Amino acid sequence: METKFICPQCMVTMRLVKSEDLNHHGTLFAGRTTEWFVESGFIAAASLLNPQNVVCLKIHGMFFTKPAKSGDILKFSSKVVFTGRSSITSYIHVEKNGTEKPLVEGFVTFIHVDEDNRPTSHYLEINPVSEEDKILYETAKNLRVK
Repeated sequence: METKFICPQCMVTMRLVKSEDLNHHGTLFAGRTTEWFVESGFIAAASLLNPQNVVCLKIHGMFFTKPAKSGDILKFSSKVVFTGRSSITSYIHVEKNGTEKPLVEGFVTFIHVDEDNRPTSHYLEINPVSEEDKILYETAKNLRVK
């Protein structure tokens, strides 16, 4: 099978923070944020492959810079920024209410698996074009699971 070269493309998911998403401090619960964060990264990875063959391997840090409250609208921007033989790493950037400074950002690595859940090649290779994508590519490359 031939390798397919991919330029990173942004996928966007929006979420409304509701009262059931809050913690005991009245701010967005980190567990709910993690769920949405991984889902956003999965959507980017699954846009390139059959979703049934993509499983989460590792969250490479989620850095929270400010809280979100009930009524806030969150924009999850995600894109695949690095691929290994069977791995796919997405970068996720979360903004709140249209601000540019991220509420949360980080990386999630997924694995392409066969019908027996064994890692298998996906034949994808990322071709970063912009300076930002080149930086994200190198950062994700250095996160690789050894």
